[in-house]
Amino acid sequence: MSPSRKRAAVDELQQSHSVSERRACQVVGQPRSSQRYTPQVPDDEPRLIADMLQVVREFPRYGYRMVTHKLRQNNWTVNAKRVYRLWRREGLKVPKKQRKTRHSGQHENGCDHHPADHPDDVWAWDFVFDRTSNGTMLKWLVIVDEFTRECLCLHVDRNIRSDDVINELAKLFATRGLPNHIRSDNGPEFTATTISSWLKKLELEVLYVEPGSPWENGYVESFNSRLRDEFLSLEEFENLPAVRSLTASFRHDYNGRRPHSSLGYMTPNDFATQWPASAQSAALPSLQQATAATKTQPLTQPELS
Repeated sequence: MSPSRKRAAVDELQQSHSVSERRACQVVGQPRSSQRYTPQVPDDEPRLIADMLQVVREFPRYGYRMVTHKLRQNNWTVNAKRVYRLWRREGLKVPKKQRKTRHSGQHENGCDHHPADHPDDVWAWDFVFDRTSNGTMLKWLVIVDEFTRECLCLHVDRNIRSDDVINELAKLFATRGLPNHIRSDNGPEFTATTISSWLKKLELEVLYVEPGSPWENGYVESFNSRLRDEFLSLEEFENLPAVRSLTASFRHDYNGRRPHSSLGYMTPNDFATQWPASAQSAALPSLQQATAATKTQPLTQPELS
């Protein structure tokens, strides 16, 4: 039992049983000096609590460690122990999710066996699905940089066709150049002839993971988990324009404001700036090739299911 709880127990004994302070302290096991101690509350604590609660309201899935780093971003000089003490005092907690068994995978194209070495070395992509409040299907194209953890693309629409995927990739190639590899699962969206033949023209290698082994594409699956936990599960979507606006805001916050423990609690944008621009633009000479391939690609492609 903490000294503060013992202090409360002594006070209760004195009031309910009319015993002396000395006797109550003996029963509870509380030194009288501790009983008479008056905690000194720092002058800035009310403001700190208010800012902490504001962060919690804005990011309800953050624990006290992430909240600590968000407070530091807001120019607070504070350690995790102090935040944890205030966190407990305010009765805050994040509902725990059951930890899943982690499988490292054995396939040579898995993220454990073929990790990214620098920015734009390996990108990973996937699709995520949700619905609007009236039940209409929504589909997100997710592309992440495995090294920097940046979300490079978060394109949402009711239907995403082959030409939509190619156009989003072409936009990225125009600003960042071609990556060395794209890691992908074996879904029909990514094995479609239209896309695979286009990537083949660009001489861009696709690392297909073992079927039924999503952990081998762990970086994009991790992002998908954060996307659903911190965004999709908290928002009710009314229409497509609203979804696109909220999605753009989430991507901006994820890249520029959300600390990542795997990056030493830096944001992906801050982590990426530590690397020379040459490392991120090494594939830019292939841009003309990508543009030419896009222009020759038919724009009426079958819908990706």
